[in-house]
Amino acid sequence: MRHRIRTLAKLETILELSDAERAALGQGGDLLPLGITPYYMSLLDPADPQQPLRRTMVPVHQEFLRTPGEADDPLGEDEHTPVPGIVHRYPDRVLFLVHDHCASYCRYCTRSRVVGQGELQPDRARLSLGLEYIRNTPQIRDVLLSGGDPLTLSDDKLDWLLGELRSIPHVQFVRIGTMVPVVMPQRITPALVKMLHKHHPLWLSIHFTHPDECTPEVVRACRRLSDAGIPLGSQTVLLKGVNDSVPVMRDLLHRQLMMRVRPYYLYQCDPISGSAHFRTTVQAGLDLMRGLRGHTTGYALPTYVIDAPGGGGKIPLLPESVLGRDGDSLLLRSYTGKVHRYPDPQPGRGVARCESA
Repeated sequence: MRHRIRTLAKLETILELSDAERAALGQGGDLLPLGITPYYMSLLDPADPQQPLRRTMVPVHQEFLRTPGEADDPLGEDEHTPVPGIVHRYPDRVLFLVHDHCASYCRYCTRSRVVGQGELQPDRARLSLGLEYIRNTPQIRDVLLSGGDPLTLSDDKLDWLLGELRSIPHVQFVRIGTMVPVVMPQRITPALVKMLHKHHPLWLSIHFTHPDECTPEVVRACRRLSDAGIPLGSQTVLLKGVNDSVPVMRDLLHRQLMMRVRPYYLYQCDPISGSAHFRTTVQAGLDLMRGLRGHTTGYALPTYVIDAPGGGGKIPLLPESVLGRDGDSLLLRSYTGKVHRYPDPQPGRGVARCESA
């Protein structure tokens, strides 16, 4: 973590930067911080700015362009935050943001308004507020630890937090959302998995993006977690020019299964400000899923979902949930019956007006 690449000066000693990359890094402002672990940097192509892994980690100037329908908090998480760090959107489960630090920062991060800003610190006083809310809300049976990345906490602090959650009688299910096994697999030590084993039942959702991430180091990390009895699922964001082809996605899904990681969700990229260059059309995602079905085992097929803007939650792309279109918006019905709009401009309709973010 201390040796992450975090500045333009350091990055340009490793990569041949394109004009778009240099412009973004030189602009500064409220851009999501740059942060890449040395391990993950070793996977980036130093000469090709279009390499999929490099595109997900190195900013480009398009991050400063906002298109219609984008927002800093497209999922409306701030509206469902009863205490700092708790997002209570579904009746029986909460998202617990343990802090805002990640080992590496994805350029399409849905929480770029918060992540890396130092506003959510993992001190016990703030974490205790979240724990108290969970204790006082008996309908909560499921807690997802996220952030930031929970696995960047120390073993001792994570052990304490999991122990506190396990002491709450109505909390049945604890999950950890993490990218650490992919961007810093050396963190998955025998000591860490021994500690996690104490807090069963415990599940991990790992953020995978591309087959090139499935290195021997990542295989070893996932094997350690699985051997500790921790079920592993994957969450992948569909990204234009990164993983939006059937051969690439099928390769990724197969590699995950070989690591005992069950593909769980394939996310349509959230309309976060400055994300248009990453977002495919929804039709492209449906075509991708159609190209996978029947050509691979059912265990390899994730559920294709949109996390609905405005706090509608995860909506699977099914006939009963997709109501149709209104111009450049796809109309979706959430589990509550409310209709939500997802910005989904169609090819051939012209280029949407962009404005500086």
